[in-house]
Amino acid sequence: LGFLSIWLLWIESTIWFPTVLTFAAVSLAFIGPNQTWDQAVSANKWYILAICLIVYWGATLVNFRGMKAGANLSKYGGMIGTIIPAAILIIFGFAWLFMGRPSQMPLRASDLFPDLTNINNLVLASSIFLFYAGMEMSAVHVKDIDNPTVNYPKAIFLASGLTVVIFILGTLAIGFVVPQKDINLTQSLLVAYDDFFKAFGMSFLSPIIAVMLAIGVLAGVSTWIAGPSKGLLAVGQSGFLPPILQKTNKAGVQVNILLLQGVIVTLLTLLFVVLPSVQAVYQILSQLTVMLYLIMYMLMFAAGIYLRMKQPSHPRPYQVPGGKVGMYIIAGVGFLGAVLAFALSFFPPGQIAVGSTTTWIALLVVGNVFFVALPFIIYALRKPSWKT
Repeated sequence: LGFLSIWLLWIESTIWFPTVLTFAAVSLAFIGPNQTWDQAVSANKWYILAICLIVYWGATLVNFRGMKAGANLSKYGGMIGTIIPAAILIIFGFAWLFMGRPSQMPLRASDLFPDLTNINNLVLASSIFLFYAGMEMSAVHVKDIDNPTVNYPKAIFLASGLTVVIFILGTLAIGFVVPQKDINLTQSLLVAYDDFFKAFGMSFLSPIIAVMLAIGVLAGVSTWIAGPSKGLLAVGQSGFLPPILQKTNKAGVQVNILLLQGVIVTLLTLLFVVLPSVQAVYQILSQLTVMLYLIMYMLMFAAGIYLRMKQPSHPRPYQVPGGKVGMYIIAGVGFLGAVLAFALSFFPPGQIAVGSTTTWIALLVVGNVFFVALPFIIYALRKPSWKT
């Protein structure tokens, strides 16, 4: 089950790549001077396929040079392509509102809360779990924190709060200028930037922000290409992966794992020419990513409860308050939340044309069974000689 957990962490990030690369492709399409033309290009499946593969394999080649090359790209790319554009979007969005410009979304209190009795809204909301994905990674640094019992939960609550604020304010900013009927998962952010810049006489910024966003995606992809695959290598060297997948180059980079990862990403990206729309592919890959990550979270919450029961006296830098009862409540709520989100993910969202409901459910079932079964098959076939 431990091998399954690290495997899921690696495979879900691998499946996530085509979705985030789609966003990079859409960003690059909006470098053009005409928004109508840009939108048409960004909806073209062959264009999306080509850009996804070029950007992904380019980032992989950067990582072949070692961790330092990827780290520099991640550090500067994250600032240029994520933090600055997010601040610009929120500032322009609320400036638009405060200057008396018309809002394309109703702003009555009753309209600002989703109808959670509608199953279609709940399905789309389950994707929100992905916003917090990876936050548990910070736990590996808990021993390096001063007074972790107090400061670690503070950091987690702060990070959670900032995530909520950025996503809510950013989404509202888009809703101010893009009509509901025109909302598109892959295009609307770029359309919103275009509309803001035109309104404030700064259209020259549109291609610049598009390039910045693409750089941000490249930086994020570079980080996730290197991270989980490095963890999988460490586990593999303990005897869980065949020697061919333990091979590293002179820079210590797990080249064969990265090549395997690239093959999977390439095959998944080919879905863009099979399913009815770019949005449909984007959503189903996002959903499969969430579901695999949720399985890992179920294992993590269950392991937390199990270890507290079996090893109550083990020294821990941080413990959930309330003793065993506190752990059962916190981890139990987390586990049930993950189960609920997992179950809801099988329902196709009503807001997006995904083609046949049967095909949607079948793809998710086959995807989950296949990717969860693989580590068990590898584990059953392992040999003593694999341990290096």
